[in-house]
Amino acid sequence: MVSRSYSNLLDLASGDSPTFGREKKRFPRVATLPGVLSELDDETSNSVGSEAPSSISQERMIIVGNQLPLRAYRSANGEWCFNWDEDSLLLQLKDGLGEDVEVIYVGCIKEEIDPSEQDDVAQTLLETFKCVPAFIPPELFSKFYHGFCKQHLWPLFHYMLPLSPDLGGRFDRSLWQAYVSVNKIFADKVMEVISPEDDFVWVHDYHLMVLPTFLRKRFNRVKLGYFLHSPFPSSEIYRTLPVREELLRALLNSDLIGFHTFDYARHFLSCCSRMLGLSYQSKRGYIGLEYYGRTVSIKILPVGIHIGQLQSVLNQSETEAKVAELRDQFRGQTVMLGVDDMDIFKGISLKLLAMEQLLMQHPDKRGEVVLVQIANPARGRGRDVQEVQSETHATVKRINHIFGRPGYKPVVLIDNPLQFYERIAYYVIAECCLVTAVRDGMNLIPYEYIICRQGNEKLDETLGLSPLNPKKSMLVVSEFIGCSPSLSGAIRVNPWNIDSVAEAMDSALILSEAEKQLRHEKHYRYVSTHDVAYWAHSFLQDLERACRDHVRRRCWGIGFGLGFRVIALDPNFRKLSVEHIVSAYKRTKNRAILLDYDGTMMSSGSISTNPNTEAVGILNSLCRDPKNVVFLVSGKDRKTLTEWFSSCEKLGLAAEHGYFVRPSQNEDWETCVSVPDFDWKQVAEPVMQLYTETTDGSAIETKESALVWNYQYADPDFGFCQAKELLDHLESVLANEPVSVKSGQHIVEVKPQGVNKGLVAECLLKTMQQKGMLPDFVLCIGDDRSDEDMFEVIMSAKEGPSLSPVAEVFACTVGRKPSKAKYYLDDTTDILRMLQGLANASEPTHRNISQVSPRVVLDRE
Repeated sequence: MVSRSYSNLLDLASGDSPTFGREKKRFPRVATLPGVLSELDDETSNSVGSEAPSSISQERMIIVGNQLPLRAYRSANGEWCFNWDEDSLLLQLKDGLGEDVEVIYVGCIKEEIDPSEQDDVAQTLLETFKCVPAFIPPELFSKFYHGFCKQHLWPLFHYMLPLSPDLGGRFDRSLWQAYVSVNKIFADKVMEVISPEDDFVWVHDYHLMVLPTFLRKRFNRVKLGYFLHSPFPSSEIYRTLPVREELLRALLNSDLIGFHTFDYARHFLSCCSRMLGLSYQSKRGYIGLEYYGRTVSIKILPVGIHIGQLQSVLNQSETEAKVAELRDQFRGQTVMLGVDDMDIFKGISLKLLAMEQLLMQHPDKRGEVVLVQIANPARGRGRDVQEVQSETHATVKRINHIFGRPGYKPVVLIDNPLQFYERIAYYVIAECCLVTAVRDGMNLIPYEYIICRQGNEKLDETLGLSPLNPKKSMLVVSEFIGCSPSLSGAIRVNPWNIDSVAEAMDSALILSEAEKQLRHEKHYRYVSTHDVAYWAHSFLQDLERACRDHVRRRCWGIGFGLGFRVIALDPNFRKLSVEHIVSAYKRTKNRAILLDYDGTMMSSGSISTNPNTEAVGILNSLCRDPKNVVFLVSGKDRKTLTEWFSSCEKLGLAAEHGYFVRPSQNEDWETCVSVPDFDWKQVAEPVMQLYTETTDGSAIETKESALVWNYQYADPDFGFCQAKELLDHLESVLANEPVSVKSGQHIVEVKPQGVNKGLVAECLLKTMQQKGMLPDFVLCIGDDRSDEDMFEVIMSAKEGPSLSPVAEVFACTVGRKPSKAKYYLDDTTDILRMLQGLANASEPTHRNISQVSPRVVLDRE
């Protein structure tokens, strides 16, 4: 088969220019990889999903989900036919993206397509619906969907631990490999149609959790959003998954990760903290995770429903007829409605037991109250589904046997498939809707019920209601479903507490009409303004904001397999060349060298923190050069530094982040900042002690100039919460004291105002200037946040009088990460190798001893 897109290439080969009118086919806008050239902008196609021809400048959104929003069927002549699935969320969300956004779908087709027909079907779907099908071999799809997704991820995300083969099943590595393989196939399909610099990609749900890694590996700057439609479990549950880190790192390759509720997002952030050591920050209302120079944004917004679709079904004559039928069927009775999938997490049997309890405790309800339970087919398979089905039928049979009478069945179980309009009709006539899942994602049943209870004039007439009367509805919802927080007027219950659910059902029935109307009005106002279009529009806005800086970032890909991640940095940030700095070092005469210690001269992961012989030798070699002033700036106390560097006579030391300074060993320690007293310690220390007693693993470090609360060995989440609380507490009680309270990596520190490492850099440059040694070479190396003050000082000094006009300035951080420094070196080994290169360049000058005392500054923390 010659595809339509390929025919354009034939036109070009024959010398014909492609025309863009209606008579000839347009050349495809995008061709990123060898393979299918997609004719996505074909004006001649009768695309249901494309109202207007697209242009090159048009914004595009590639929506990737497990299933395409299509229905497929065979025509009478045996050909495949397709139409849109109006119930699909992926199709409905298009309303919120705007008419100027071109939408392309990537996903599977529910029906199995023979390999011989796949090319024709793919071409048809692309031209007619702008859908790119991912054809997964049946055996592989079964392992992927029914295996890993439904047997491992879905139960675990709903808080079911695989304690035995019957409960979730043991982890199967082959199923995980199938999951990764299918995600890879999806990535290949996205590659066929993406324009990586322009298009947005929106990935949906737990079926495609590793897809972001494959896309980010192909295009480091891909604009990628991900939304999880299921719950995200607490870290205690999630940590049992053998591939836990692979999934977390894959999600963090997105630019924006969306969750329905704060609880789900909080659990995800907790997992990132406990397993990857990442912390999050809230910036102007947005939650962001710093991950290798990229900010991964977290969005919390529950999905809504497509109100227009519901209202159109409400207006159908079939719906009106069904409502009339149900009105007659349940005349004189109050209908309570449950609509759930037949699976272990929807709590159908618990709801039935609560109904039984209600009828036992309130005999007057017998004959008057009916529970209609619509049981949709389960999406998974297995023995657990069969057990739920058998238990449900047995319970319904028992209740109807005990409390039923001629003409009255207290429970009506509907487990055969219903048309959408039929389900809508049940919503319309139900006085109360019961959604009591023991664990569920968003669950839009309550939203649909509220809109249906609003009704319309025809349905009001059918039910004998006055259009002028306010509408009413009642909801009993489980506190373990995603929509619960947004339905403040619902009666929330613990579905495991059968007595509580029965009591809630009774309350929903006996509430006053005015109260029911008030609750309905409140819910209707929220649901009608937070529909699926609002959700999609809000997500796209945040995705655009999260990707705004992509074009000005420089990216590196590191890591193998699913450990792949991208480092995004400033374009001017580059690795420090040893040859370059040695060359600058040799041609300069007045050099200022400032060095950090921990994490710079000595690896931060070392068990022993004492300086090794190699580091001391390099320092002494640099100090012997009369052209050098070398300083070590550290957060350690002066006693420790004096002991560690007793053999470095000419090395300058700055202790406690620059509060104490000693230019050389034969000089006294001085203070850079005048502090009248330390009375504030008597206020701060008892506060810190309080938090130390209540936070296991924390400790107080007392310095001469500062107090530090360290929670490095405490529980990460609890320590982080306590640190934020301590920070607020200290800022409050020390508001009138001349101190600054700051948080750092696992610490909260109180120190005199104005004390920081940048102060040491300022003093050093000023002293050298006063002595007529205008620096023409400045090197500053550090590895953490406290060193950024030094970087800022020396970078800004380039424009001032404290440096030579031709001065060469090297601000260097350890590791590729966001920094005010312009250079980086990978690790301590690289640092020492570079400093050894400088020391070797100094050796020929060591015979000429200068009167100027060389100094080196190192920082420990």
